[in-house]
Formats: sequence, C-alpha cells, structure tokens
Amino acid sequence: MSILAQLADALATGSIEVIDLTQPLEGTTPILELPEEFGQTAQFRLEEISRYDDRGPAWYWNNFRTGEHTGTHIDAPVHWISGRDGLDVSEIPVNRLVGPAVVLDFSAEVAADPDFLLTVDHVQGWIAEHGEIPAGAWLIYRTGWSAFTREQASALNKDENGSHTPGMSAECAKWLAAETDVLGLGVETVGTDAGQGHSQDPMYPCHFHFLGNSKLGLAQLTNVDRLPVTGAIIVAGPLKIAGGSGSPARVFALVER
Repeated sequence: MSILAQLADALATGSIEVIDLTQPLEGTTPILELPEEFGQTAQFRLEEISRYDDRGPAWYWNNFRTGEHTGTHIDAPVHWISGRDGLDVSEIPVNRLVGPAVVLDFSAEVAADPDFLLTVDHVQGWIAEHGEIPAGAWLIYRTGWSAFTREQASALNKDENGSHTPGMSAECAKWLAAETDVLGLGVETVGTDAGQGHSQDPMYPCHFHFLGNSKLGLAQLTNVDRLPVTGAIIVAGPLKIAGGSGSPARVFALVER
C-alpha cells in the first residue's frame, strides 16, 4: 500500500484524527488594537447578498470585510519591516504550510503570570527532555490563552499599562529564528508577541526576528491542548492574496491515535 493510501485508510478508520486549531471568524472575533495614531485593522463583518429571496431565489451568499490578521491567521515575512523584501502570503510555497509540530507547554506559568515570557533556557530545557526540534517544524507555544480569545477584553487583558498577554523574550525570539530550522511559530494569543511587546528591544521581537528570517507566524490557535508534545503534523491554509501580508487561515493538525 502506498504512503498516501495508508494515510487515506488511517483517516477513514480514525487512527489519524484531524483536530481543528482554528477559531470561528465572526463579528466578535478579537482584533489587535494599536495606539490611536496608527492605522487600525477592521473587525470581521459579514454582509448578506441574498438568502433564498428576491435578491437571489435559490442561493445564499455573503460579502465579508476584515483585516488580513484577524482571527486565526498567518503572518507572511513581508508583514514586518525586517522582512519587507520577503515573501507575501501568496508566494509562500505550499510545502512550507505543512510540517511537524512540537508543542512547548507553559500554560501553568502563564496561569500564574499573564506577562510570562518564554526564554532560551525554557526552550533548551524542553530540548533536553524531548530531543532536538526537527528541521521544518512548527513550534507551537501553548499558553492556555485560547480560553480567553473569544471576547475582545479578555483576549487583550488591558489595563492602564496596556495589554498583558504571554509571549517570548527578545533573546529567545532571535535565537529560535536565526539559530534553529523551525518553519514558524504558532501561538494562542491574538498576535505572536507578548502584550507588552511594544516595550521590548526590538519592538515586537517575534515579528521582527521570525519574519525577518523568512519564518512564518500563526496566531489565535485553539485546541492546542489536544496535541501531543511531538508527532502531530500541522497544515495551515491561508487565502492566496496577491501582495497580502497575511491571511485568515484554516489550520488543522493530523494526530495519530
């Protein structure tokens, strides 16, 4: 039996489970908020064209409006100034949208401190326990934050000092992006950086280092608690937007049971 035939059989019998890692895209989907002086992304909005009525008696369809980085989405290298000469979302080779996953679970630390930052020592400790991160792997950073990302206020967790959500130290972002062969970074938060990423050096270091090193970003994932530490395959399916800096995406995992 060919490898693809084995895969088809495993999917049919349930020995490989398909896990949806995508949040629903709707009017209440949380979005990033930048300081007032900057341009803002649009909230998702569905506009009905017809629904089995005089506008179209046999069909239902909609227009929609949203930003490229709304909901579960992918960041292309060109999204950040450090990757401005890199690939836009339509240019990402499809084989770079599929890869093995390694899951670094720091949800307990985040429960104790929403401003928790992943460090190089944390990652090296994970490697000592689980082995080297495979080349071409999605690094999935589990924080438990998907429990809060169905509503704007809880997703951003803001006070007078800004947003308080977990992320990664600048040193860790630089090391992972420049010194490892990861495909990209996947997170549960609204963006790949910490809520206080604006005060790091460089500002928003995950965006700066990962996209500047031609890596990808996946944000606002869910169900990552259902993934094994290693062994899953992640598939990300963004829209092929010509010139796009990113796109909402349907992201799912293949997990052997």
